[in-house]
Amino acid sequence: MSARTPHPSVFMFLIVPFGVLSGYLSVAVAFLLAKNHVNMAAIAGLMALPLVPNFWKFLWAPIADITLTPKTWYMLGAVITAVGVFATGLPPMNASGLPMLAVITVVANVACTFMGMATQSLMAYDVPEELKGRAGGWFQAGNLGGGGIGGGVGLLLAQRLPAMWMSGAILGVLCLLCAIPLIWVEDPKVERAHGVIKSIGFVFTDIWNLSRARLGLVALVLCFMPIGSGAASGLWSAVAGDWHASADSVALVTGVLGGLIMAAGSLLGGWICDRMNRKGAYALFGILEALAAVIMAITPHTEQNYIIWTSAYAFVVGLTYAGFTAFVLEAMGAGAAATKFSLFASLSNFPIWYMTLIDGKAHTRWGPSGMLYAEAVVGMIGLVSFVVFAWAVQSFWPAHWPQRVEDTVGEPAPIIPPPPSR
Repeated sequence: MSARTPHPSVFMFLIVPFGVLSGYLSVAVAFLLAKNHVNMAAIAGLMALPLVPNFWKFLWAPIADITLTPKTWYMLGAVITAVGVFATGLPPMNASGLPMLAVITVVANVACTFMGMATQSLMAYDVPEELKGRAGGWFQAGNLGGGGIGGGVGLLLAQRLPAMWMSGAILGVLCLLCAIPLIWVEDPKVERAHGVIKSIGFVFTDIWNLSRARLGLVALVLCFMPIGSGAASGLWSAVAGDWHASADSVALVTGVLGGLIMAAGSLLGGWICDRMNRKGAYALFGILEALAAVIMAITPHTEQNYIIWTSAYAFVVGLTYAGFTAFVLEAMGAGAAATKFSLFASLSNFPIWYMTLIDGKAHTRWGPSGMLYAEAVVGMIGLVSFVVFAWAVQSFWPAHWPQRVEDTVGEPAPIIPPPPSR
C-alpha cells in the first residue's frame, strides 16, 4: 500500500483513454465504414483486431513490472494512445482505408496496454481488500464510460466537423487530460528484486503461485468462458440499419448515454460484489446479459426498441465488467501486479474476440436476431461449464493445497521498482 490511499474514483479517470480508443473505433469508425458499404465481415474483423494486443499483452507485461515506474509507464502509454486516437481519424472511412486503420489500431492498442497496466498496478497496491469491488466498479465505469465518449462524442463530431481528423484531435487531447489524477496517487514503494534475470524469475514464480491457488485457478478458467462478454456492443453501430436507427440514435445509445449507462452499471456491480460472493455475482450478471440479448431479438426491430434494449444491454455489460474486475483483484493479490492483471485481462479478451467473430458470422447467416440468439446460447453454455468446474474445484480441492495467492509457500516479494533517484 502506498502511504496515501486515493479514492477509488481516481482509477475511473485514469482508465478513460483506454475506453476512448476502443469506443472511437467500434462506434464512430464502424458506423462510417458501414455507411460507406464496407461489408460486415470486414468491419467485424477490424473490430476484433484491437483484441490481439490486448490478448497477448501478458507477454510484455513483465517489462512494466521490472522497469520504470507505474506513473512513468502511464504517461508514455497515454501520449502514444492520444496520438493513436488522432491518427485513427486520418485514413478514408472506406474499404481502401482498412489497411492503414489496421496498422494504427494495433500500434495504438499496444501503447494503450502499458497505460492500462500502470493503472492496474496502482490499483492493486493502493486499494484495500474491502474496497476491491468498488474499485473494480469505478475502474470499469471509466473504461466503459470512456468507450461511450469515444464512440458517441466521436461520431457526433465526425458527422458535424469538416474533417474526420478533427474529432480524433479533440478526443486525443481529452486522453492527455485524463493523466491529471496521477497527482493524487503515488508509485508503490515496495521491495523489488535486483537484476533483470532475478526480477523476471520473481515474476514467473508469482504467476506460478497464482495458478496453484484454488481461487487463482478458478479465476484463470473464468477468463476463457464466454460469460458476459458484451461482444455485441462492438457491432451495435454496424447493425443499426436492421433496427432503422438513425446516426443520432446510434451516437446517443452507443456513445454518451450508453457510456453513462455502462458506468452506472459498473458502479452498481462493484457495490454488489462487495456484498456477496464475487463468482456468484458474475454468473448472475452473465445471465442478465443473455436475457437482454434474447429480449432484443424477440421484440420488433424498431428504432425505439433499439434504443431501449441496447441501453439495457449496456447496463448489464457494466455489471459484468465490474464483477470480473472485482473477482480478479480478489484472486490475484499484489506481487507482480501488472503481469498478473494483464494475464487475466489478456485471457478475458479471448472470448470477446471469438464472440465478436461468432456474432458477425451469425448475423451474415441468420440475420440480426440470429446474432443475438447465438450470443445468448453460447454464453449460457459457458456459464454452465464454469459452474460445473467451480463446483468440482470447490468440492475436491485438497485441504492442504493453497486457497489464495497469499496462502502459497514462498510467495515472492513484489517487483514494482521505486521512483528513480534524483
